[in-house]
Amino acid sequence: MGSILVFGASGQLGQCLAHVARERNTPEMVFLPEEQANILNPAGLQELFAHYRPAYCINCAAYTAVDKAEDEVELARKVNRDGVVNLSRICAEYGTTLIQISTDFVFAGTSNQPLVETDETAPISVYGLTKLEGEQVIAEYTNQYFILRTSWLYSEYAGNFVKTMRKLGHDRDELRVIWDQLGTPTYAIDLAGCILSIIETGNQQYGLYHYSNEGVTSWYDFAVAIFELSNIAVRTIPIRTAEYPTKATRPPYSVMDKTKAKTQLGVAIPHWRESLKVCISRLSAQEQPAA
Repeated sequence: MGSILVFGASGQLGQCLAHVARERNTPEMVFLPEEQANILNPAGLQELFAHYRPAYCINCAAYTAVDKAEDEVELARKVNRDGVVNLSRICAEYGTTLIQISTDFVFAGTSNQPLVETDETAPISVYGLTKLEGEQVIAEYTNQYFILRTSWLYSEYAGNFVKTMRKLGHDRDELRVIWDQLGTPTYAIDLAGCILSIIETGNQQYGLYHYSNEGVTSWYDFAVAIFELSNIAVRTIPIRTAEYPTKATRPPYSVMDKTKAKTQLGVAIPHWRESLKVCISRLSAQEQPAA
């Protein structure tokens, strides 16, 4: 197998890919520094691909500041759409399989049934819109691609909801958390494992897939579980979205159906609470003072 280029290597998912690659001893993984791996620089991409001639390109690079995107529309579009155009073109030129990470934010959140890949998209934020535009441009340039839509990513790495709640739970007596947005948390280590499984098995069932952990919860119930598993005593109060206004609108329901990923990619997907236990155990171990 040829090399595997990872863009966005310093972000949460990039770091999780590095973690899982170490565990599996995955060869030929190239985690590119940001100054070298700019998806908005076609000439730089040409140099990288000419040097590495990768079999796979994993794009974890994205503009993910959901609220700031409402004011920085063009920047979000450059990264989330135009950068994907650049990668798709160069992947097609070198026969490289592109693995693109997308989001549940491509949906409006008006459904009350788990969302399948063919359900209508109707993003209600700039972030969701530009990520959808990134999905849509890929097939114009290449047919060797996997798009993985995911949701509510967390891990031991970078900033995320689990780490924030643990910190706030220690610092405060009371927290107010939204209960009327429903979705599924995704342990980014599990998503990284799915990505590497696609590569390791040589799967060619190209196309669009949903991947999150199993089950459904609200942000409030997710927070309660975090505190319970972390042995943090903090009063947690459920509130409605309207009580916590944000610049960008979030989909109120974004539970995704993973049947296609389980059948065509052959991946086993843990329940969100089981994966949360693993993450919190690892976070707690990191926080123990050295002997």
